[in-house]
Amino acid sequence: MGTQPDTPLGGFADPALAAIAARIADGRRLDRADGIALFNTPDLLGLGWLANRAREARHGNQTFYNINRHINYSNICILACPICSFSRRPEDTDGQWQYSPGEIFARAAAGLPAGATEFHIVGGIHPSLPFEYYTAMLRGLRERFPSMHLKAFTAVEIADFSRRFAMPVEDVLKQLIDAGLGSMPGGGGEIFNPAIRHKIAPNKIDGETWLGVHRTAHRLGLPTNCSMLYGHVESVEDRVDHLLALRCLQDETGGFQAFIALAFHPRNNRFSHLPPPTGATDLRTIAVSRLLLDNIPHIKAYWVMLGLKTAQLAQIFGADDMDGTVVEETITHMAGGQSPQSLTVAELERLVQDIGRTPVQRDSVYHAVARP
Repeated sequence: MGTQPDTPLGGFADPALAAIAARIADGRRLDRADGIALFNTPDLLGLGWLANRAREARHGNQTFYNINRHINYSNICILACPICSFSRRPEDTDGQWQYSPGEIFARAAAGLPAGATEFHIVGGIHPSLPFEYYTAMLRGLRERFPSMHLKAFTAVEIADFSRRFAMPVEDVLKQLIDAGLGSMPGGGGEIFNPAIRHKIAPNKIDGETWLGVHRTAHRLGLPTNCSMLYGHVESVEDRVDHLLALRCLQDETGGFQAFIALAFHPRNNRFSHLPPPTGATDLRTIAVSRLLLDNIPHIKAYWVMLGLKTAQLAQIFGADDMDGTVVEETITHMAGGQSPQSLTVAELERLVQDIGRTPVQRDSVYHAVARP
């Protein structure tokens, strides 16, 4: 893409955006008011220009991806979040699943794409699976696939393990790390505002607990991702406060590797009356995230939730990562997602190259993977 000039061609259409650009050029950190102004600016292209400049300063022309395989070990969940299309209650008579460790190993082997480096493992908040189920799953995968990185269990799952098995979060994480856990995904953050969280996920852990689990993981040297679910009943101010809470924890620990902006999908849940976020909202959220989260290295455009075309365009709106090949994603598709359930490496790389970026295969902790 090359080096950008100090302002976009023709300047900024929004004086507020021009003022923010000047503060960034002076090396000043953006605050809450700046974040709100960025979300509200009518100059979407100017916002994208600013975010792209910040993105290229960090990562040049590179766009990262990995070869991974998703495993959702069970969708049985006691939380019954109104916003969720994935989960089934224990008493439901259809649509639920729960894999034994043996079934998980078989699915991992059968669906394993050539060159994969990561298993991404999450599930519902199950009422009765023993802790040994989770540790046996990790140990079995590590023994059978020793080169694979195991990224598993959201903060919501970890907090449930702590509650259900009467162990401090630190002890839960230490035992999972001993069993093979290599990092944690960023799901379950949703929106931290307690009033909004009560509407969309009243039985889920609160924002402070979510942050506390990640704080503990970082203290143990376990890298994690973070996320925000947007496009439902939250406000612009809620989004900004959520991002700044993530930034504050990152200032403290430095343990977040990547941020993922998760676009809400309204089908098959109790918010199905809402429209999904538009492409402009998707790109705006990516761009603002890159500018506010100045201490989180990577911004991921999760193509499964954004769609392929929007995730592609996000690579010039602040994102530097397309996620991966995925293979058998279920959570978003049960909410009406229309993207494919997997991509080949060739398909991913074509999307990246077509937007003028250089695709770089990475592992789970963002080391480049040498291609044969």
